[in-house]
Order: sequence, then structure tokens, then C-alpha cells
Amino acid sequence: MVEQMTTIARVELDQVPLLARPYFADGDPGPIVRSLAQVPELLTVALPFIGAALGPSAISFRAKEIVIVRTSALAGCRFCVQTHAVVALEAGLTSDQVAALQSCGPTDEAFPDPRERALLRWIDVVAGGGPVSDDERATVLRSWSDHEVVELTAVVGTTLMLNRYATALALPTAPEAVERLAQEGLL
Repeated sequence: MVEQMTTIARVELDQVPLLARPYFADGDPGPIVRSLAQVPELLTVALPFIGAALGPSAISFRAKEIVIVRTSALAGCRFCVQTHAVVALEAGLTSDQVAALQSCGPTDEAFPDPRERALLRWIDVVAGGGPVSDDERATVLRSWSDHEVVELTAVVGTTLMLNRYATALALPTAPEAVERLAQEGLL
């Protein structure tokens, strides 16, 4: 017998509240938006923030996906790891690099670039909780500028918030994402 996962209902397309309708204009916006649509007042402020933190900026698409996948793996968020592993592949990461991010183990072999190594150490420290030492800040600041460290740290924090949200509500990974990960040997 297969155990059914209990989760909250996501708003169906024919039941979208008025304030949430713009987010559904192009069809199904995905599990996060469909669940947040239950509280459209929250949706309308949360999504612009999430979009600003995780969307296009001066930080490369690749760097942001490194942050999101590694942070999500450290937090144990199945939905975010699976969903963003596919996005990371689209951002140019190799299957070996995505696997290294997912494992929560050493990443130096998969990531030879010193700047990305510094980023990964920063993610591990920030997402790991607890205080961040002056030495750790100095190390990341040797490879990344002040504004980049601020933004990357905001990406870690936003990702952690979404990790807890997606995990608590047991949001489902899209079947096509699971299929792609299986093809890449990443499940």
C-alpha cells in the first residue's frame, strides 16, 4: 500500500480569488503560488519580494541556482531541491555539479572555480545557522563585492524561507521535473 502524503489544498484555477488572478493569467503558476492564493493579501506582497530576491539581477543565473540548490539541500527541502536541480541544469551546471550540491558534502572537485568555491563555503555557513565569523565574511569578500554578498545572502535567506514553506506544506514536484532528474541520474 502506498502512503498518501497529506498537504493543504492548492487553489484550483476555477476558484482563484480576485487579488490572485493576475498570477494565474498564463495558466497554472505552480504549487507555491497556488497555495499562497489561499491568502491573496499575502500572495500580493510575497511574490514581488521573492521575485526580486530570486529573479534576474546583477548576480548570474548560475550563481543564484548554486545558492538555491545548495541551500535547499542543506535545509532538506525535497520540493526546492528537485525543482531547482532542473533549473540549475538550464543555468549551465553539469549533472555532476548538481549532484555535488544535492549531497551536502564536499564540492571542490565539481567546482574548480575559486569564486564559486568561496560562494559555496558562504552558503554552507549562512544556511547552516549560527553566527558568521569575521574570517568567514572576509573570505567571501575576497571573491565577491559587498553588493554581491548582500544579494547572495538575501537569496540564501529567501530560499530558507521557501524551503520551510514548501516542506511544511508538502508541495509536490512537477512530474516533468522528476522525469528530467531521473534522466540525468539525479534522483
